[in-house]
Amino acid sequence: MEIIRTVDELRQRVAKFKEQGKTVGLVPTMGALHAGHISLVDKARHDCQAVVVSVFVNPTQFNNQNDLLTYPRTEEADCALLEKAGVDVAFIPSVSEMYPQPDTRTFDLGPVAEVMEGPMRPGHFNGVAQVVSKLFDMVRPNRAYFGEKDFQQIAVIRRMVEIEGFDLEIVACPIKRHDDGLAMSSRNVRLTPEQRRVAPEIYKALRLGKEFAAAGHSVADTKALVTDTINSVPYMEVEYFEIVNAETMQPVADWADANHAAGCITVYCGDVRLIDNIIFF
Repeated sequence: MEIIRTVDELRQRVAKFKEQGKTVGLVPTMGALHAGHISLVDKARHDCQAVVVSVFVNPTQFNNQNDLLTYPRTEEADCALLEKAGVDVAFIPSVSEMYPQPDTRTFDLGPVAEVMEGPMRPGHFNGVAQVVSKLFDMVRPNRAYFGEKDFQQIAVIRRMVEIEGFDLEIVACPIKRHDDGLAMSSRNVRLTPEQRRVAPEIYKALRLGKEFAAAGHSVADTKALVTDTINSVPYMEVEYFEIVNAETMQPVADWADANHAAGCITVYCGDVRLIDNIIFF
């Protein structure tokens, strides 16, 4: 595995892959890698002949400075995992390499970015669009791989691809969970032992909500059940729980409003912000 830290070297290396007729898969990450990330790498390796993984904690997508400062950074361990997973290139740039000048671009991301994470984290999705568009421009991959834990983010990235006209396939990969059901996340390492013990209650409540809805209960009652169930657990507080059209991300008031519905949730477990989701149908 090659570790590349400059954009010029990255472009040159990818150009060689393409000269060799290889399809290129890109897995953008912010590091602190875990088995969820490696599942994306495995899918990329299955689909493509060359795999590039970026490891970059992107400052423009953090609307909370403390969250940026406390985001785990584990480069040495990340590289060991990526090498073991058979990655061809790990792209690990500095902030100044990614942003030699401030990125002042504003993306018209539309309704998919105006709900849930949009109002809760102002500027977050524009920052995501900035960094991912830069990576797509640098690598020009055939396919790019993202985890469905960031369900709304995938919709936002698809919108950005449409706006910018990138010629690539966005591949959404299933959530990877611990044995107790907690969605794998780099932020999980910040949970205290007590918080880690109760954090799986998020997914249990989502599954309970799905069963409750399948028994014929309304959207409003399902939302209340899931929210109240989680809020009754020590250390836990729901920031939002929305049941949305899984394509448009718009909230649904009635099950008949969508052919494909998802429940998206954000929960504070102590001061650690955890997200998860479940497909209702």
